[in-house]
Amino acid sequence: MFKRILVPVDGSDLSSRAMDASLALAKPLGAVVVGFVAEPTPPLPAVGRAPAIVEHETELHDRRTEAHAKQVLARFEERARAAGVAFEGHYEQAPLVDQAIVEAAQARGCDLIVMVTHGRGAFGEFLFGSHTKAVLARSTLPLLVLH
Repeated sequence: MFKRILVPVDGSDLSSRAMDASLALAKPLGAVVVGFVAEPTPPLPAVGRAPAIVEHETELHDRRTEAHAKQVLARFEERARAAGVAFEGHYEQAPLVDQAIVEAAQARGCDLIVMVTHGRGAFGEFLFGSHTKAVLARSTLPLLVLH
């Protein structure tokens, strides 16, 4: 059935649910879980900032986001190992998280995406948007949504 399951995570308690659910699904299927962290790209520099300061801030942002992603993926890998499930972890910086998720699933040969949703309601989605809905709209792969 499913052989490679992409699971976008961000280190939140909510994404922890996606980890557990994907591992429980993958185990009986013998599927590989592909953990994926999409970190935001650095913000645009303010006009008039010195190039050396901008470069330093960009490097600092890159180090912080990479460290965060590695930490999240390491925790996911530990859980996968304990569950006896094959695991791959991947990270990238992206300006559009939903697009990065869809592209990662395609590039890594995944046949299912497992995501969690905050379930904010219409007003919350208006204010914050919904990565889950955007992935659903962009992807042709099945999407398992957890609340």
